[in-house]
Amino acid sequence: MRTFMQSILNIADQLGINADHLEPYGKYAAKLSEGLWEEVSSRPNGKLILVTAMNPTPAGEGKTLTTIGLTQGLNRIGHKAVAALREPSLGPCMGMKGGATGSGCAQIVPAEDINLHFTGDIHAVTSAHNLAAAMLDNHLMQGNALQIDVNRIVWKRVVDMNDRPLRRIVIGLGEGNGVVREDGYMITTASEVMAVLCLAEDLQDLIKRLGRMVVAYNQAGEPVTVNHIGATEAMSVLLRHAIKPNLVQTIEGNPVLIHGGPFANIAHGCSSVRATRYGLKLADYVVTEAGFGADLGAEKFLDIKCRQTGLIPSAVVLVATVKALKYNGGVKKDELAAQNLDALREGLLNLKRHIENMRKYGLPIVVAVNRFATDSEAELAEVVTFCREMSCEVALSEAWAKGGEGAEALAKTVAIAAAASRAGEEFRLLYPDHTPLREKIKIVVREIYRGADIRFTPKASRALSRIEEQFGHELPVCMAKTPYSFSDNPKLLGAPTDFVMDISDVRISAGAGFVVVETGAIMTMPGLPKEPAALRIKLHEDGTVSGLE
Repeated sequence: MRTFMQSILNIADQLGINADHLEPYGKYAAKLSEGLWEEVSSRPNGKLILVTAMNPTPAGEGKTLTTIGLTQGLNRIGHKAVAALREPSLGPCMGMKGGATGSGCAQIVPAEDINLHFTGDIHAVTSAHNLAAAMLDNHLMQGNALQIDVNRIVWKRVVDMNDRPLRRIVIGLGEGNGVVREDGYMITTASEVMAVLCLAEDLQDLIKRLGRMVVAYNQAGEPVTVNHIGATEAMSVLLRHAIKPNLVQTIEGNPVLIHGGPFANIAHGCSSVRATRYGLKLADYVVTEAGFGADLGAEKFLDIKCRQTGLIPSAVVLVATVKALKYNGGVKKDELAAQNLDALREGLLNLKRHIENMRKYGLPIVVAVNRFATDSEAELAEVVTFCREMSCEVALSEAWAKGGEGAEALAKTVAIAAAASRAGEEFRLLYPDHTPLREKIKIVVREIYRGADIRFTPKASRALSRIEEQFGHELPVCMAKTPYSFSDNPKLLGAPTDFVMDISDVRISAGAGFVVVETGAIMTMPGLPKEPAALRIKLHEDGTVSGLE
């Protein structure tokens, strides 16, 4: 794949970026300097395109692939377009999903570097987060001047790997090793430090956000922050390079900004504000994606990222596949290749709900049907007819097989929708800031998930009351939920209604500027599957890597 890559200097030149504003990481990747922002910040913005999808299935929907293919397609039809994507986490790469850089003729490269350690951003987040944990435990050992309640420490440690046994551990065992207490690990992409990095406007904003993150509560029930334990400045030093967006390319030589990687099922699921803003100043179109289905990533993109930044997409691209529709219609994974129009029609209810949900924000919608070789013409025609009956623009995408050429029809449809968009006038958030937190949760469950009600555990109810008392109710809610269903039950596929959603815990992310609402049995530390993707990854004698596709 390296033979297709251009020097990162050539990619930067497409965007009018002088080499002086690049901090190269080898020949094919670079970070963008602070000086570049000073040079371009006064330019008008291009158009922002949000790519999302129906609920994910084991067959894969190709949301990242479609984002890359659409970027290539827009460039092919004469627009200057850049993709803005999240950085892959090692946990999914070694676990269930494998790599996250697209596939076929719609990839970003160098794929193996991006999927593995890349420019070290996720490692920097891990180190900064764990520095706060180490300083917190050191404070306890050195006398606990802040009177921290050891039973109310909320700052777990993190690692960028799916490691199930680390969910609950005991630390401090042995003489001289600190205060003995129960602790645990989250995956790095669930860290508030990651969320803060992706939402910060600049380094000074990052420092302010880091400082107000809550790590524990004292004996009086008052929050103890990163500022209180004195970790803010050292954490910002560890993150000083990580805050700069990374520039790479597609296999067709189009620019890609890849930066940050919060999960959308347990965090807010969007690449960084800084990468988005850079792209909007440098290109006609920025094509970005939000993690998992529209019920998670897109809702959070719109109700959290857009709320905090004032950014508004000109259009939403909703990715669907015939396979995913049939799976939501009850077809088993190993039977998805066979034509089944009845199951397809049943599964279209899932797509219908996502279309209806996105319309609540006042945004134009284009359905991108990511075509697979096993899709029958009758099945594809059924999906297209359904979308048109919904008065929704639709286009087939063959980006996997044909790259930008295969996404030209989609690119033209999206460009027309974006040109006619009145999103700047019609965009609306799901709820206003002043709505009480409990009501915000109900609104998301009722309007996006279509549940009948919510049910709090006593722990979650107490936590919510404390948060409103100490932090008010102006913050948006970040729902932590299974991505596989609209409900909190991953086996409840299709378009369920009238269910009661269980709220298991609520916690404040004061630095990120939202309240995390955990539902059902959601985990912040995933586990490896029975056959991890790591079993397929190989290093060959010539230095190439396979198995990350």
